[in-house]
Amino acid sequence: MPIPRETVEQILQAARIEEVVGEFVTLKKRGANLIGLCPFHNEKTGSFNVNPARNIFKCFGCGKAGDSAKFLMEHEHITYPEALRYLAKKYNIQIEEKELTPEERMAQTEREKMFNINAFADKFFVDTLWNTDEGKSVGLAYFRERGYLNPIIEKFHLGYSPSKWEAFIEYAKQNGYDPAFLEKVGFCIQRQNGDYYDRYHGRVMFPIHNLTGKVIGFGGRILNADPEKKLAKYQNSPESEIYQKKETLYGIYFAKGAIVNHDECILVEGYFDVLRMHQLGIENVVASSGTSLTTEQIRLIKRYTKNITILYDGDEAGIHAALRGTDMILAEGMNVRVVVLPPEHDPDSFGKAYPTEEVVRYLSANAKDFIRFKTELLLKDAANDPIKKAQVVRTVVETIAVVPDSIFRIAYVKEAALLLDMPEETLMVELNKLLRAQFKKSLGVEAEAIPDDTVVAPKQEQEEETLPPGYYQERELVKMLLLYGSEPVSRVVKDEADQEVEETMPVAQMIVDDLLNDGIVFSDPVNRKVFDIYDQALNTDHLPDDQYFISNEDESLSQLAIDLLSSPYKLDQWEKHGIFVKTEQDVLYATVKYAILRYKDLIIDARRKTIQDNLKMETDLDNQLILMKEKKRWDDLRVQINKELGIVITK
Repeated sequence: MPIPRETVEQILQAARIEEVVGEFVTLKKRGANLIGLCPFHNEKTGSFNVNPARNIFKCFGCGKAGDSAKFLMEHEHITYPEALRYLAKKYNIQIEEKELTPEERMAQTEREKMFNINAFADKFFVDTLWNTDEGKSVGLAYFRERGYLNPIIEKFHLGYSPSKWEAFIEYAKQNGYDPAFLEKVGFCIQRQNGDYYDRYHGRVMFPIHNLTGKVIGFGGRILNADPEKKLAKYQNSPESEIYQKKETLYGIYFAKGAIVNHDECILVEGYFDVLRMHQLGIENVVASSGTSLTTEQIRLIKRYTKNITILYDGDEAGIHAALRGTDMILAEGMNVRVVVLPPEHDPDSFGKAYPTEEVVRYLSANAKDFIRFKTELLLKDAANDPIKKAQVVRTVVETIAVVPDSIFRIAYVKEAALLLDMPEETLMVELNKLLRAQFKKSLGVEAEAIPDDTVVAPKQEQEEETLPPGYYQERELVKMLLLYGSEPVSRVVKDEADQEVEETMPVAQMIVDDLLNDGIVFSDPVNRKVFDIYDQALNTDHLPDDQYFISNEDESLSQLAIDLLSSPYKLDQWEKHGIFVKTEQDVLYATVKYAILRYKDLIIDARRKTIQDNLKMETDLDNQLILMKEKKRWDDLRVQINKELGIVITK
C-alpha cells in the first residue's frame, strides 16, 4: 500500500540528514557542513559531504548524492518505501499500515521477502526461548548457566530453535511461507525424499543484525552434540542477497555508538565474546564471526574509528589469528593494538572470571602496538638463531611497508630498530627497497592498462565538444530556480500612464516569463522538467522549493538538484580572514537578470548561426527571404540583449 504523499513529506522533513548518516559514518564539522569517509567507495581522505541546511549528502569522490531516504536506499540496498518506513520508525511518525494480501506479498522484492522472513524467524526463536517449556528448560537455562543475564539476552534477541526437526518450517508454512524460499534463505534443508527439516533444530540462536538493526542472518550453537555424528558446533546462515559474511560484523549495530564515543573498536572472535564484553559494560566490541578478518570488515570499522584493539584467545591459535589480521588493518591506514589474554582464557571466560574494573585495567595495561607485539613474538620464536632473526627483520619490514602514511612508517622503523637491536639506517634501506618494488609494480599495472598507441583526449575537451550551446548558463538558471524560485524580486517599470512603478514577482516568474516571451525553453530534458514544473506552478499559489526536487521520486530530478546545490567551496572560508563577498541574494534581481541575458545571448547566437548556414544551402528565393527575416529578428534581439549586458557587437 503506497505511503500517502503528505506522510512522505512529514517523514522527509523530520529526518535530519546529519543524524541519519551519522549512524553509519563518523562525521566531523567543517564550516557549515560535515565531512567523513565515504561509505560507498574506499578512500583515505574524506570527500563525503553532509549539508544540514539543505538536508542532503554528496560524495565528491564517487558522485553519490541525495537525501536521507536516498542514503538509506544506497547504503542498505533497500527500496524507497523501506527507507521511508525506517525513517518513520526512527522519528516516531505513524504510517497507516494494513495486513499484506497474498498478492501484495508476492509482489514484494526478493530482498524485502528475505528481511521479512528473518524478522519472522527472529520473533519465533525469541518467543520459543521465553515462552515454551523446552525453550526455558534448555535454551534459557544454557544462557544462564554461562552467566548471561536477562538484559543481555533480550538486547541481542537471543533465541532457541526447538529440537523437533520440523518445528520452525511447519510454523512458517502455516503463516504462508514457501518451503523452497525458506531453504534459499537458509532456514531448512531438503532431504532426498523431498521433505524439509530445520537447519537449526536444537540450537540456541544468535541473530545477526546489519547497521540499521535488521536481522540479516543467524548463527546457531548446538547444545546436545553427539560425538559420533560429528555435527558442527555452530551452524550459520548461508550467504544471500542481504547477508555476506565478509562484509558483516557481529554486534556492530549495538556497538557503533560506543565505538565513536571511545574512538576505538575492540575486535574479538565469537558471539559469546561480544555478549560478555557488553554485559560488563564494554560496548565498543564486535566480532568477525564465521570468517577470518576481511578487508571489508576493516573498512566497516574505519567508518567509526581509526583505532582497533584486537582481543583474541590467549592460546597459540588466538595469537596467530591476531597476527594475521594486523597487516590488513595497517594497509587501510588504521592504528592497531593487540591484547593477549592469559593462555587459559578467551574474552568470554576472562570477562566471566573478573569484574569490569579488572578487565578494563588489563586491557589498558597489556595493549601493545602491532610492531612491539609482532617483533617480540617473532624474536621469541627465533631465539638466538641468526638466520631466523634475519627472517624476522624482513617480516617486520614487510609489515611496516604496508602502512600508507610515511610519517607513521618512520616512527615504526625507530621502534623496530630498538626492539631488533639494529641501526635505523639498515631497516630504512630494506624498507625503501620494498617501497620501490611496490611502486614499480603499480606503474607496471597502469602501463599495461593503456596501450602505447592509445591517445586519450583531455576530459574537459571531450565534454566541451558535445555540450550544447549555453549548457553551463542553463544549469546556472536551473540552480537559481532551485535556490530562489519563490524569492520575490522587484524592478521599476512604466505603467500605461508612462509613470515609473515598482513591480514585484518571484524569481521563477522572472525566468520563465522572460524566456517564454522570446520563444526559448531549456534544451536539456531534465532541465526542461524543472522549467515545466515551475511554469505550471506559477498558475497556482504554491511554488516548489529545493526539497521538492531533492526528495523527488524522479531520480533524474533528484540527482540534478543534489549536483547543483552541493559545492565543496564555502564563502565562510573567506570570511574567516575578514574578506566579505556579496552573495547572490544581496543583488538577486541583477544576478538573475544577467544570467537570463547571458543564456539568451548564447542560444540566440547559436540559432543565428544555424540560420546563416541554412541560407548558404538554400536555393529557393522565398525560403531565403523567410530565413533572412528570421535571422534579422534574432540579430535585433541579440543587439538589444548585448546592449543590456554592456557588450558591443562589432559584426
